[in-house]
Amino acid sequence: MTGSRGQEQSRWITTVIMSTALQNHEISTILQRQQHRVRYSESVETGSVIFSLSGVAFILADTQDLIMTGEEQFFTRIQKFINIHRNSFLVLSAALHGPEEWNVMFRIQRRFLGSNLRIIPVHNTAETVKLMLTLAKITSKPQADDTHYKMAMTKAQIIEHSPVWKMLQEYQLHCN
Repeated sequence: MTGSRGQEQSRWITTVIMSTALQNHEISTILQRQQHRVRYSESVETGSVIFSLSGVAFILADTQDLIMTGEEQFFTRIQKFINIHRNSFLVLSAALHGPEEWNVMFRIQRRFLGSNLRIIPVHNTAETVKLMLTLAKITSKPQADDTHYKMAMTKAQIIEHSPVWKMLQEYQLHCN
């Protein structure tokens, strides 16, 4: 019984803003099944998924679509997207990431080098949803603060137990 209570307490639910183009998409269905509050908007970039409470935004793209339709129009959409969202991710999906798909990803990386865009390759919808929820959760306010605290404590512990730190302390004792 306590196991299920622990799962209920750890369940994380948030509001997701999606472009209306994704209204009938499998991602939308999965998020709603997981009890997330999904809202649709025509004013966000086509193919985008925004976790406003976490401050992260994703734009979804299929590698095969980019190969077929060309990249310049897509590059314009990405540029507009990263100008609006400072914490932006391009989720690039392909069933198999072969040489052609990696070449597309390389061209996108080269075009947006130095920007705030991060590119993440995925294989399927389930992987996409898991990725987005993980990033949104760890960047949400209480979770991010907890992660920063744990990192600071870990850093302090590593430094405290470091042989170099001990040697410096001994050296300081001998100098005084």
